[in-house]
Amino acid sequence: MTSIYDHLGGHDALHRAVDIFYSSVLADPLLQPLFGAGRPEHVEHLTAFMAEVFGGPSQYTDDFGGFDHIVATHRGLGIAEPQRQRFVELMIAAADKAGLPTDDRFRAAWNSHAEFGSQVAMQNSNATTDDELHPLREMPRWTW
Repeated sequence: MTSIYDHLGGHDALHRAVDIFYSSVLADPLLQPLFGAGRPEHVEHLTAFMAEVFGGPSQYTDDFGGFDHIVATHRGLGIAEPQRQRFVELMIAAADKAGLPTDDRFRAAWNSHAEFGSQVAMQNSNATTDDELHPLREMPRWTW
């Protein structure tokens, strides 16, 4: 069975969607404070993370620190529910703007990943102890 990563068009398509998403985040008054002025490497890192989650190459784990790094990145950000919801909205809009597949099965996978991932990030961003972190401790894998 084709992976979600291959179905969405691979690296170039995913990178396009992440770049659109990231640009929208930096322009959004609700989310921009979490991202500051932005970091040039963020698009490549998020692309690698999502590629791995959706069944693509393991570059995020191999080159960018894996799941422990993404947990550490979110700690202390204090993400609030309205910010989490806006993140999901912008991620869904980025799929549309990037021309990713529109079939129901793919969009359900894309949307559920945005929803779940944002919930994990929000919990980890508000954790003051390791015991308060989300129990997920490894790269999630999205499949059909």
